[in-house]
Amino acid sequence: MSSTQEHAPRDDREEAVTNAVTNAVAEAVAEAVAEAVRPAVAPDPQGTGPSQPGRSWSGIRALLVRLHFYAGVFVAPILLVAALTGLAYTLTPQLDRLVYGDQLTVAKAGGEQRPLAEQIAAARQAHPEGTLASVITPPAPEDTTRVVLSLPELGEKQRTVFVDPYTAEVKGDLTTWFGSTPLTTWLDDLHRNLHLGETGRMYSELAASWLWVIVAGGLVLWLGRARGQRAGSARGVLLPDRSARGVRRTRGRHAATGVWIAVGLLALSATGLTWSHYAGDRFGQLLDAAKGHAPELETALPGGAAPAEGEHAGHAGHGAGQGAASADPADFDAVLAVARDAGLGGRVELTPPADAGSAWTVAQDDALWPVHYDQVAVDAAKGEVTSESRWADYPVLAKLSKLGVQAHMGLLFGVVNQILLALIALGLICVIVWGYRMWWQRRPTRDDRTAALGRAPARGTWRQVPLPVLIVGVPLAAALGWALPLLGVTLLAFLVVDVLIGLVRRGRRAA
Repeated sequence: MSSTQEHAPRDDREEAVTNAVTNAVAEAVAEAVAEAVRPAVAPDPQGTGPSQPGRSWSGIRALLVRLHFYAGVFVAPILLVAALTGLAYTLTPQLDRLVYGDQLTVAKAGGEQRPLAEQIAAARQAHPEGTLASVITPPAPEDTTRVVLSLPELGEKQRTVFVDPYTAEVKGDLTTWFGSTPLTTWLDDLHRNLHLGETGRMYSELAASWLWVIVAGGLVLWLGRARGQRAGSARGVLLPDRSARGVRRTRGRHAATGVWIAVGLLALSATGLTWSHYAGDRFGQLLDAAKGHAPELETALPGGAAPAEGEHAGHAGHGAGQGAASADPADFDAVLAVARDAGLGGRVELTPPADAGSAWTVAQDDALWPVHYDQVAVDAAKGEVTSESRWADYPVLAKLSKLGVQAHMGLLFGVVNQILLALIALGLICVIVWGYRMWWQRRPTRDDRTAALGRAPARGTWRQVPLPVLIVGVPLAAALGWALPLLGVTLLAFLVVDVLIGLVRRGRRAA
């Protein structure tokens, strides 16, 4: 018997299984569509047959209850992890000062600062390895100068040497990533991907994709309940009913706290999605279509060859070309003087040219409001600015994206920003705990009907939704699924599983 003949029965079985699964999914989707458009009927109290169609605007609330419940049950654990890791990240400025204070700050501030050339010479004497990638001036009088070195063995990370600007004494060195200390980098990775790399990034994107859905649905449900039961007063919306007991008290705390932090949660969801993997790609396409990207700084010298471009060409400190390798430390002082004359104050990062045909770049990096993100390209030989990129010239979308990211990271408004983020994270943790407590409190407690948890909202709620809402809602959901792929995939998976469960139960009742 040939090998092909031996495997033929197994191939037939695999094909049969594949066809069965495909048919089941197709039937599930068909059933979902059929249920969506099938007229819902309310039972006749006389028992003589169906009465009026059951579709009404109250069906929207029933659908929101079911969506909010299941989204909360399945996504809340992911949100809890994001809240805990985000809470830890809000403390990074203070933790950095505590752990790396000797490197980040000077023993005695004041007096005239030494030339950058002298500080660079001290850093290179202590650390001759690698290539000089950039120099970052101190943001405050008590801070050190950062001399950033590029080493091939560090990959996209760098070795940063910290120098006292008043004495040119080397205070130490750290392995940094985009200027972040090892501790901040570790906490950042924990929050973004749980130290699981690109695969782990899906956890944070899934949390951000569903967060706004849960918040928006919860707001609609609570505002409707508060208006109906508590006279629609602001107090009824913003504060829980202190006289309530049991599940009503827990629901009041859950909902009222959610109202207080809703705006912050929606902002975190939106800003987190902008630099996520799949939704971030969609956002990039939007910026392309709207021409909303930040203006690029032209670094090619007039009459020179165009500079080489790479994946990280826009990020200083990621690498250094031949121009950086041969940069004269004295040029840093000259280039800094030109940039200061061009209006770039405060902390700036000076990056040597990548090659002979490129200019130096000097970029502000002040994330504290009012922000400063001006950049200039400088021809060191002529001592003049060859190109500039001003924050005032950024498109609105680019500004909103930049400011949103800084606020998300707790940098935009300093300590106030950190406190707000910490309160939002703590509030979200409480909302999640109260949500699960409600589920537990709703469990049946009679001797003949005991259960560990409360019953889930009934299936088939979409058959109660008015047809005009479905006609508008289904394409809108599809559009959201395209814009937020992880939201779309998980929602579709839930619908398919839900319909399959319904088919199984219907088959059992028929039997």
